[in-house]
Amino acid sequence: MRPEILYPLFGSLTALKGIGGRTAAHLARLGLSRVVDLLWHLPTGVIDRSYRPNVAVAADGAIATLTVRILEHLPAPPGGRRPYRVRASDDSGEIDLVFFSTHRGYIAEMLPVGATRIISGKVEYFQGRPQMSHPDYILSPEAAASLPTVEPVYGLTAGLSGRVMRRAVEGALHHLPALPEWLDPALLQRQGWPGWQTAVKAAHAPISEADTEPLGPARARLAYDELLANQLALALVRERMKRRKGRAIVGAGALRAKVMAALPFALTGAQVRALAEIDADMKSDDAMLRLLQGDVGSGKTVVALLAMLSAVEAGGQAAMLAPTEILARQHYDTLKPLAEAAGVRLALLTGRSKGKARELALAALAAGEIDLLVGTHALFEADVAFADLVLAVIDEQHRFGVHQRLRLAGKGQGPVDMLVMTATPIPRTLALTAYGDMDVSRLDEKPSGRAPIDTRAVPQARLEEVVAGVGRALASGARVYWVCPLIEDSAAVDLAAAEARAAALRDVFGAAVGLIHGRLKGAEKEAVMADFVAGRISILVATTVIEVGVDVPQATVMVIEHAERFGLAQLHQLRGRVGRGVDKSTCILLYGSPLGETARARLKVIRETEDGFRIAEEDLKLRGAGEVLGTRQSGLPEFRLADIAVHGDLLAMARDDARLIIAKDPELAQARGQALRVLLYLFERDAAVKTLRSG
Repeated sequence: MRPEILYPLFGSLTALKGIGGRTAAHLARLGLSRVVDLLWHLPTGVIDRSYRPNVAVAADGAIATLTVRILEHLPAPPGGRRPYRVRASDDSGEIDLVFFSTHRGYIAEMLPVGATRIISGKVEYFQGRPQMSHPDYILSPEAAASLPTVEPVYGLTAGLSGRVMRRAVEGALHHLPALPEWLDPALLQRQGWPGWQTAVKAAHAPISEADTEPLGPARARLAYDELLANQLALALVRERMKRRKGRAIVGAGALRAKVMAALPFALTGAQVRALAEIDADMKSDDAMLRLLQGDVGSGKTVVALLAMLSAVEAGGQAAMLAPTEILARQHYDTLKPLAEAAGVRLALLTGRSKGKARELALAALAAGEIDLLVGTHALFEADVAFADLVLAVIDEQHRFGVHQRLRLAGKGQGPVDMLVMTATPIPRTLALTAYGDMDVSRLDEKPSGRAPIDTRAVPQARLEEVVAGVGRALASGARVYWVCPLIEDSAAVDLAAAEARAAALRDVFGAAVGLIHGRLKGAEKEAVMADFVAGRISILVATTVIEVGVDVPQATVMVIEHAERFGLAQLHQLRGRVGRGVDKSTCILLYGSPLGETARARLKVIRETEDGFRIAEEDLKLRGAGEVLGTRQSGLPEFRLADIAVHGDLLAMARDDARLIIAKDPELAQARGQALRVLLYLFERDAAVKTLRSG
């Protein structure tokens, strides 16, 4: 149960004075529906109203506060489109106050002729005369004290004014409870941070632009609170997993030796190192939770197979979960000859597994007659039962939520060892937010014999030259991926672009061009992919919604249209689809002009390096955490107050603090522990508190 002290913060915004249904609907478009949402909606800047010049010297474009006399009203002629003007002056000159579509009676009441008024707003010059359109403030001299010198600026949406937003936030601040302090007093003193309530108020009352910076005392304190809630929640779940004793999984190595003999290459140093780390975890009594990070083509699948063979030799079963049917089938096809070499029984289970074949596979799985199972989300289904699942491998883990991972782990008789893999190199800070202090193995070497990929940035205006170059590559027997632009968050629009490009390329290359996109059914996708693998088509045009995940060593050219619209991690992932054989590969980044500063920096990085880890860190700097994995992914937490690109040091502090808290007070039963429970509920990490109760 959420602590009673937090009830006011999680109430509806309509409970606040002055917020009716219409305003609440506008706020909801910004994702603000509860009081706490308004508190986390921090100002993006400030308006300084301290500039108080005479009219004659008021600077064009400046926010100015002027004291003027009202001279005359100049209403717009009936039916005309001209605005309503009110002429005003001080001793230095005249200014026009301009109103569009405003009620005449209201203007007459606010600005009576002969009266003195204080006006504040943006000064602009029109035909040489100063004017102010719709002043932000119109006050009588007696009300001058109510004019703020500095005012916070908030993110808004259509139909919502800054004044209404500020009034809503003020209402939310009136509901601010005095919460128990969950931070260590020594830390507060060392960092010079205020208490929680003071920090929230200060964050909404910036005095200068510096106060809206993420590392200012108030904002840094609130960001740290959010990061501590994240790290503490992860640490509690991890601690719970550790309490559930695993079983030591030790393989004799005979199956592994057979697979190693069948491999056409030797393992890289990074693969050997990662395997040793996984083996050590599996031999331990604690349940394994390890992240295996490695670029596209770094050999994660082989490492996973060798780990799974240890599970089989120990008398258990292993499962590999992939996010798409194409990827699951690719893993199955890769593992099949190696499993046969080792004499291990391998099966595939996807959403397309139906009828008698599925029944037989499930019966064999439950009887222990299948050693290794590769599959998609179909593995979560209730009737999928293992005889003895001891190791679960999850590929492209960011495509699965934590609950899905736990559902698979729950199919074991006892705690299941978990190996999660990603081909998207995750910066250290992001890995911490998603997994806390999870053990990480990195595959930072490519298999020997892989040639570097020649990456070139080419303006879209030279498209015809690129098409001609593709023709020359096809003549030499190459295969080509052509990825179409990410136009907007709409699969339909992206598909239209891909269809148009495929049609244009067919005009040149005829039936050699195939098209694959997210709206094709599984069987149709597989048929197109099979044609590409077999060489029946030589150019595969694809949208970005499709996993272009099949390993085709003959594909040596990757063309990415409007590359400036993609994130660095996406570009790196797409480029990794070529360069998988021994032949020289090329990646053409077609870009639209003019290039923005961030896009230029992005293309520069991707041309300079193939190091996925460096690319991931640069991507984090350029775009921030929310977008590093392309679309918003279910495996990563969303932060409202913390910015991982800026607050990396605070994240490391929060991790250390969480470790210490768990070591001293694992049940959060002491005074600080009770305050930390409030923190977890405040940032909606309720699930972590429930693990305390369930043990």
